[in-house]
Amino acid sequence: MPELKHRAAALGTAALISLSLAACGSDYPLGPAQESAAEQGSSLSGTLTGAGASSQNAAMDAWVAGFGLLHSDAQVQYSPDGSGAGRTAFLAGAVDFAGSDAYLDDEELERSRKICGPDGAFDVPAYISPIAVAFNLPGITELNLDAETISKIFQGEIKSWDDPAIAQHNPGVKLPDLPVTPVNRSEDSGTTETFTEYLHAVVPDTWTPEPSDTWPAEFAGENAQGTTGVVSMVAGTKGAVTYADDSAVGAPLGKVSLKVGDGFVPVSAEAAATALDQAKQVQGRPAHDLALELDRATTAAGAYPLMLVSYHIYCTTYEDQSKVDLVKAFGHYVLSPEGQADAAKSAKSAPLSEELAQRAADSIDGISARS
Repeated sequence: MPELKHRAAALGTAALISLSLAACGSDYPLGPAQESAAEQGSSLSGTLTGAGASSQNAAMDAWVAGFGLLHSDAQVQYSPDGSGAGRTAFLAGAVDFAGSDAYLDDEELERSRKICGPDGAFDVPAYISPIAVAFNLPGITELNLDAETISKIFQGEIKSWDDPAIAQHNPGVKLPDLPVTPVNRSEDSGTTETFTEYLHAVVPDTWTPEPSDTWPAEFAGENAQGTTGVVSMVAGTKGAVTYADDSAVGAPLGKVSLKVGDGFVPVSAEAAATALDQAKQVQGRPAHDLALELDRATTAAGAYPLMLVSYHIYCTTYEDQSKVDLVKAFGHYVLSPEGQADAAKSAKSAPLSEELAQRAADSIDGISARS
């Protein structure tokens, strides 16, 4: 794995969270350590287990494949059961790491001390992606909507696609007299938390429930398991609409452009990167924890604030050095330029900036063995 030089000076917030969107093609060069491993072989062996965010699934497939090419005797197994399930499994000691679209809350951080030692667990960003509001309306591939209209759609207040609230943002679009069928995630999901956090931040008087990874019980609708589940249900149901990681949304589904400031912004990795420029590091966390607080209500031009920062959650200590070696090697590969390029190609995500990847790598470097 590439050794990333430790930076003693604290990095400014803007430097930490700015994204580099340089082109990352399939011919992106390996780092020196990766080249050495590929040429000489690797002595790393064993199995690393993880569970969590289904939004990371496409990126995780790329990471597992790339890591396996470098370390043929090491395996990474990941179960995309949802962010909540991943954190639960991690805190129960059932997996070595978790993928989560929401960082550990204070209570979870405290619980993590039982399996991770006195310093507990920590979050590092691994994957940055916009969340698409995706719909199935034959012949329509794009709609403009503001947060208030989206909120009323998912609360069941807007029942037909030709409703005046939708039509006012889409002049010239022939909207069908077709029932609206909102589809939400059935399990605890970081994507649900991202979506409800966005609505609560932008239109708190319309979307009154507090952000949560559990869909509000008072809002009826269809539901399905995982990112693939909701996308598949919408693809098979005319008039259906859902929220899902943009990497999972393709034809025949259309996508919503969000009202931001005075304009409408289409979903894209670049627009998510612009929104991330407004983020700040969460205060009061452990020094090695990189949880980020996003400005969902930003009016910055070209920003798409309905986006997630998906984290990998690791222990500060593991039982033995062989596990530490596996965790560090995989963690560094995910954060490396080639690992981020693989994810961007596979999942349409935005690569981490060099500065943010460096800070995350410093945190991973601090992992040690308890024995």
